[in-house]
Amino acid sequence: MFTFLCLAALYESWSVPFAVVMGVPLGIFGAFLSQYVRGLENSIYMQIGLVMLIGLAAKNAILIVEFAKVRVDKGMDPVQAAIEAAKIRLRPIIMTSLAFIIGCIPLAVATGAGAGAKNSMGTAVVGGMLVATTFGIFVIPVCFVVVEKVTTKIDSWRKARKMKSTQVVDTVAGR
Repeated sequence: MFTFLCLAALYESWSVPFAVVMGVPLGIFGAFLSQYVRGLENSIYMQIGLVMLIGLAAKNAILIVEFAKVRVDKGMDPVQAAIEAAKIRLRPIIMTSLAFIIGCIPLAVATGAGAGAKNSMGTAVVGGMLVATTFGIFVIPVCFVVVEKVTTKIDSWRKARKMKSTQVVDTVAGR
């Protein structure tokens, strides 16, 4: 919820953050899947990893949505803007995610004292980022387009409704 409110303030919109937040469930699914595959429990360390994962999955989505939103504001079609954003932002997303994943592999395969905590957190963030990055590159642009189309329809519906109410007031007032 806090992430959504921060994004709403950033974009000065209630609708655009939905496209960003839609990448988060992918990461959470990947974290739980990787924990299950390795036979690890849902511990407090895994949950700390989930908090970290929420921010990182949102970061990847922000890279795409921010770029696409600027293009749409300049008049580009939302579908074209989303495709272009995904193409242009692919390399930065892959590079940052891969660096993070490689950096967390020692946590996931740690041995010795405290290995259980490290394994749990490392497995959650590595698995979550792999899934969030792999599928997010395709899902986030689609979510952005859907949110933009729905927002456009709602805005046009509100304008039409406002216009009708103005006409009714003018008719009643005899203007």
